[in-house]
Amino acid sequence: MSEKTEVPDQLTAARDEFISQWGAMGGAWGINRTMAQVHALLMTSEKALTTDEVMAELKISRGNAHQNLRELVGWGLVRNVIRKGERKEYYESEKDVWRMFCIIARERKRREVEPALRALQTCEEQTRGLRGEKAAAFNRQIKALSEFLGQAEAIMDRVSKSEQSAIMPLVLKMFAKSSK
Repeated sequence: MSEKTEVPDQLTAARDEFISQWGAMGGAWGINRTMAQVHALLMTSEKALTTDEVMAELKISRGNAHQNLRELVGWGLVRNVIRKGERKEYYESEKDVWRMFCIIARERKRREVEPALRALQTCEEQTRGLRGEKAAAFNRQIKALSEFLGQAEAIMDRVSKSEQSAIMPLVLKMFAKSSK
């Protein structure tokens, strides 16, 4: 064997490591590891891939690949690509990093922040008429949490609807001030 075939391809090794790490980070974004790995694979792929190609690359079952591809399409991070004369479905990822961030912010807001706000509003409504120090302390805490999540929701809403050129200077300015 030549030295070239014995040494692992550095690009393949780096891509595999990225897919693995992106999968590990998926839990922090509220998605499962495999879904994040499918996203990473498509994000770094030069061409749209079929379900069979995703299965082979990640060594996952057809059902697992299909379910995660469908979920990623639902999030808006991946889209179906139709090729004339082909029966297979192909998938490609959004490649623009800012758009991906905005999509994830919008989905996290919809899936996590909005339900949390509804739960807090329900708790506040159920205890609004209660008297006593414990009830007052509980309501103060609920109100503080609601206000905080309301602000987070407004920020996420603004980010998810923004253009990079409009919001990035503000974000960078905010981080510059906080690091001083």
